[in-house]
Amino acid sequence: MKVILSGGWTLGPVTPLLAIYEVVKEKYPTAEFVWVGTKNGPEKTLIERQGIKFVSFSAGKWRRYFSFVNIFDLFKILLGFFESWLFLRREKPNLCVSAGGFVSVPLHWAAKFKKIPTWIHQQDVRIGLANKLMAKSAKIITVALEENVKKFPVGKTFFLGNPVRQEILKGDKETARKMFGLSGAKPVLFATGGGTGSENVNMLVADAAEELKYVCEIIHLSGRERDHEKLEEIASKNSHYKTYNFFTEEMKHAYIIADLVISRGGFGTLTELSVLKKPAIIIPIPGHQEENVALLAKSGAVVLVDERVETGAGLAKLVKDILEDKEKMESMKNKLAGLIIIAKKENILDIFEKARA
Repeated sequence: MKVILSGGWTLGPVTPLLAIYEVVKEKYPTAEFVWVGTKNGPEKTLIERQGIKFVSFSAGKWRRYFSFVNIFDLFKILLGFFESWLFLRREKPNLCVSAGGFVSVPLHWAAKFKKIPTWIHQQDVRIGLANKLMAKSAKIITVALEENVKKFPVGKTFFLGNPVRQEILKGDKETARKMFGLSGAKPVLFATGGGTGSENVNMLVADAAEELKYVCEIIHLSGRERDHEKLEEIASKNSHYKTYNFFTEEMKHAYIIADLVISRGGFGTLTELSVLKKPAIIIPIPGHQEENVALLAKSGAVVLVDERVETGAGLAKLVKDILEDKEKMESMKNKLAGLIIIAKKENILDIFEKARA
């Protein structure tokens, strides 16, 4: 049995598929997996660390506004389709699975022409354009949020919850202290701007770092090639502040040691925070991530920060106030864990069997 997983450019479409991979691989240890990703995204390192074969195709992004770049990207999409056609003819998979990402669109279209079943998974509140384009040809569609069932075709859409990698639950605090050079004398703040990094989040965290010197120790995951030299300079002057540009197995240890997390608002990240029961300050990308976070913030499960108006000083005060309020932190943990449904292993396997049948 061979399964093609696809997605990339950001890690949003990657993490739920890795969770599905873990479940299926446990049930079918001889199954073969191949990952189709982007040429310049952050996913390749993470995928290859899992022992999954990685290939990259041309990927064009269709913008929902007028842009001459759409003309060039249309040719990329067509090239991606023919690359996918040849790839599928060679690999002869039993199933293609995606959680979004534009690299998946021509692959799933080509799979439809070759009568290979496909399964797409929708995480975010707002339906992504890639999933909209793949939905008509998909054999099975699953959603992380029950209210999104009605937004897809009846009869092939199922509420699943969001899959979570079991690997993320295996962090160790003592390993984390040694790995990140933490003293253990103060609370730990883990800040991440997502797989590709966010300049706005990076600068907010860096500006807040000096004012948090006596409050907490900071692990800052900045993203690849994102202002790293500037952040390293700040770290050299502040022993409580550690900066890194990319994590693989380190991620689980950063999560487990964190007393408070600052992150973007991708649904995969929110799901991991939920299952780990971590209080969080969320700085969403304006747009679809704001919709992900709105209900959680309204319920008091997370604290929402608008990067367009927040300052480093304001973020530092917010971190200090939350860390000093143990009751609030406990309440945030429990509320977040109660609002996001985690996909059960048996349900993932059930959908997998339906999809490949």
